[in-house]
Formats: sequence, C-alpha cells, structure tokens
Amino acid sequence: MSLLLLSLLLAVSNVQGGSNFRICAFNLHHFGESKANKNDVMIILARIISRCDVCLLQEVRDSKGTAVPKLLQTIRRYDTQNQYDVLASERLGRQKSYQEQYVFVFRTNTVTVTGQYQYPDNLPGDENAFSREPFVVRFRAPKTSINEFVLIPQHTTPSNTTKELDALYDVLQQVRNMWKTENVMLLGDFNADCGYLPKKNRKNVRLITDSSLYWLIRDNSDTTVRLTTSCSYDRIVVHGEIFNRAVVPFSAQPFNFQQEYELTEEQALNVSDHYPVEVLLKAVSSNAFNGVISFTCSFTVFQCFSYIIFHLLL
Repeated sequence: MSLLLLSLLLAVSNVQGGSNFRICAFNLHHFGESKANKNDVMIILARIISRCDVCLLQEVRDSKGTAVPKLLQTIRRYDTQNQYDVLASERLGRQKSYQEQYVFVFRTNTVTVTGQYQYPDNLPGDENAFSREPFVVRFRAPKTSINEFVLIPQHTTPSNTTKELDALYDVLQQVRNMWKTENVMLLGDFNADCGYLPKKNRKNVRLITDSSLYWLIRDNSDTTVRLTTSCSYDRIVVHGEIFNRAVVPFSAQPFNFQQEYELTEEQALNVSDHYPVEVLLKAVSSNAFNGVISFTCSFTVFQCFSYIIFHLLL
C-alpha cells in the first residue's frame, strides 16, 4: 500500500509539469477581414489557439485570403516558444454568396501532416449530403501514445443537422478503409443539441448509435457564449477503444475563455459566440516506478487521483 501511495504522490507532484497533447475545435463566427482588423480580438484568438497543438477553425470566411495569414502571424508573435503553420480547405458551400473554410492551425514542432483528403460528397444515393464537405487530415504526433490519428471536421447546417451527422458515419468508414486506420476523431460545430438535433432524431444518427464511437463532450456541456443560451453544439467524437484509451480522462470540455480572460459578455461575443472544445491525448512521458505506473497529470489534485486510479484499475 505504501508503494501505491508513493506512486500517487509522484504523479501528483507533476501536476504543473504536464506535457499532454491538446486538440481543439473552435467556431470563430464569421472570421474574415473585419474581425482580423480588430487587434484586441486577434490577441485573444492568439491566446486561445496557441494553447492547442492542433486547432480546427470553422466559419472562416476569408474571401480575400488575408485574415488567416494575419491570424497566423499574430499567433507566432504571441507564442515564440513553438512553431506554427496552417492547412486550409478550399472554400466550401452551396451558395457562392456564403462559403466557409476549414482551417487547421498546428504546432510543427509537435505534429506533422501526413495526409489530407477533401471528401467529394458523391456517395451513390446520397450525393451532396453536406453543405460543407469534411476536409480530412491525418497527423503524426510522436509525443502522444496514439502516435498517428485522423481528424474529420464538420460544421453542420442547422436546418440539416440530423442528416449531415448521420452522413458523417459514411465519411468515417471511407477514411478508415482508405488509410487503414482506426484512430479517427470527428470534431467541430455539429449543432448537436437544442432545437437542431431533437432527441427523437438521435436514433436515426449512426454516429450516435454505433457503440464504437465515444462522444467526449457531454450533452449538458454549454459550448455557447451567450448567457441566454445553453446548448452543447460543439463536439468531439473518437472512434475505437484504442483511441479512447489514449485520451486523458476528464479532459474533454469547453474552454470558457470569457471567464479565463475576465471578459464581459460583449467582449467575448466580439471574439465568437462559441467556446472552443478541447481534449488532451496522453503523452509518451509516462514511466514506471518499481512496477507501478505513474502518469503526468495537468489538472486538479482530485482529477489527478481519479486519473491515476482509473489507470491502475485497467
């Protein structure tokens, strides 16, 4: 028992030294030239995004191609300890008057891109299922226990949420077969709550009913900034037990930047009307002490103990 206690103490002593890998998804709410010209907003965006090893951005409406480079420049100036790059989809949307891009901002010193795929949305019998087809990216992250994984982003159309979420299941199967991998994460503003995804419709969504898929952001999580709303629109879903075991327990959650940076609601809404959602992947830095595993933990003491006990029981 004393050996177990010693291992627990060793793990808790690393509370502030955690080096886990953070994946985020953030709906920037009409991000384009106008928002990019607001210095105070750009600094807050840099603070938020630079917390992440990989951050998926949505609602990027950079028609002139100037806003994303300016954001990347701001991030690089804010965080000089890491190196950053971006990977963007083509502009997507059924109407030329309203199109968005999926943009991945990632640290090149912790992760590399090993593949990309623009889903063609031509499945026989279900063509043109998405307003904004997923832009799928495969990453290699040597510091994580999972090593390599695929991210499938999606920003659903509110009026067609049920159908698009179900169609994501077909994208998942295609990607699994194409790249021969089970380590797939789906993430983004799914509009997966409140009036956009009625409870009666959930039984018709294979992404929800398939037991091999783990919804990490809980239904009672509020991913919206406005005090008048409380909806879990933004989600993170992982495929397979192996990937799920690579996730740090209790780490999937919205990041309340309004509270963290002491902003008024108006100031927060100038940034976005969504909170980003995030999850941590376990780092490779766990080590053995006399046959008992100790883990790096980056949360509260209570969460650390829960985390360690969880692994000791595996």
